[in-house]
Amino acid sequence: MASAGEPSNDAKEFCREILPAVSRTFALSIRILPGQLGDAVCNAYLLCRIADTIEDEPGRDASEKADMFDALAACFDGPEAAAAFVRRAASLSGDSAHVRLSRHADLVFEVNRALPDRTRACVRHWVREMIAGMRKFTLKYPAGVRIQTLDEYREYCYYVAGTVGYMLTDLWHEHSRSIGTRQHTALRERCRAFGEALQTVNILKDVARDAEHENSIYIPEQLLREHGSAHDTVLASDRADANRAALATMVQLAWRDLEQATEYLLAIPRRAVSVRLFCALPLLFAYATLRDLTRTPGALSGRAVVKISRAEVKSLTVLSILGVFSNRWLASLVHRTRSRPAWPAW
Repeated sequence: MASAGEPSNDAKEFCREILPAVSRTFALSIRILPGQLGDAVCNAYLLCRIADTIEDEPGRDASEKADMFDALAACFDGPEAAAAFVRRAASLSGDSAHVRLSRHADLVFEVNRALPDRTRACVRHWVREMIAGMRKFTLKYPAGVRIQTLDEYREYCYYVAGTVGYMLTDLWHEHSRSIGTRQHTALRERCRAFGEALQTVNILKDVARDAEHENSIYIPEQLLREHGSAHDTVLASDRADANRAALATMVQLAWRDLEQATEYLLAIPRRAVSVRLFCALPLLFAYATLRDLTRTPGALSGRAVVKISRAEVKSLTVLSILGVFSNRWLASLVHRTRSRPAWPAW
C-alpha cells in the first residue's frame, strides 16, 4: 500500500499531543490500536473534530460555515488547500483545544497524506460524507439546528455518527487480517447503529448544553409536541413532565441501538483483540452513562450533569481487558453495566 511518505516530526507530535485535549470517549481506545491502524483512526478522529468545531461555532453565519466546510473538504486535495483552510481557521472561536486543532489542520492533513493509499481513500470518503451532512443541516437551519422528526433525527445521526461506524469498519477490514470479507459484511450490517448509539447517548446527556451554548436542539419537535412541549420549552421547568415523556422515546431508541452495537462488538473476531477493546470501551461507557441518565432526577431535562466516575471507567477498562477474548464475559459485562456500576470489580 503506497503512501506519500513520512510526515514531519512536528505533524506527528502535534497529533499525539492534541488528541487527549479534544477527545472524550475514544481517547483511551485510540491508543489501543497498533501501527498504521492506530495512525489512521487517530487521524480520522481529529479530522472529524475539526468538522465538529465548524458546526458548533457560535455566532457565525450559516453561509460562512458552509464555505468553511467546503474548504475543509478541499484539504484532501493537497497541502495548498490545507494551508488556505488554516488561514480561514484563524477566525474560528469556541473551545480552545478544538480551535487550536483547526488552526493546525495542515499538520493533520500532512499525516493524512502519509497514510497508505487505500486507507487514505477510506478516510477521505467518510469524512467528506460527514462534512456534506453537516453542511446540509447548517444551511437547512441557519438560525440553529432544530430537528423536526425522528426520521430527520436518524438522517442527522447518520451523517455525524453513522459515517464513523462505516469508516471504522472499513478500516478494520483494511488493516486486520482476521476481519475478512465475510466478517466485514456482517459487521457492516450493524456498524451504523454502533456509531449512532453513542451519538444519541451524548445528545441525551447534553440537551441543556446544546440548547444554551450551541443553539442546537436535536430532540425532535414532533416528539415534544406529542407530549405537550416544544423546542421553545424543552428546558422549561413547568414542562418537565412533558419533556421527560418525549425524551423517553429517545432513551428507548438509544437502548435499541446499544443492543445492536453490542451485537456488532460480539461479531468482531476474537483474534482482533485491539479492535474488540477499542469498541468495547466506548460502548460500555455509553451504557453506564445512559443508565445514570435514566436514574438521576433532572438529568434528562438537562438540569443535572451526569458523568460516570473515574473508578467505574477504570473498572470497566480492566474488566474489558480481562474478558476481551470471551463473548460471554463481554455480554455479561454489558448486562451488569446496564443495571449497576461495574465497580468494585467482580
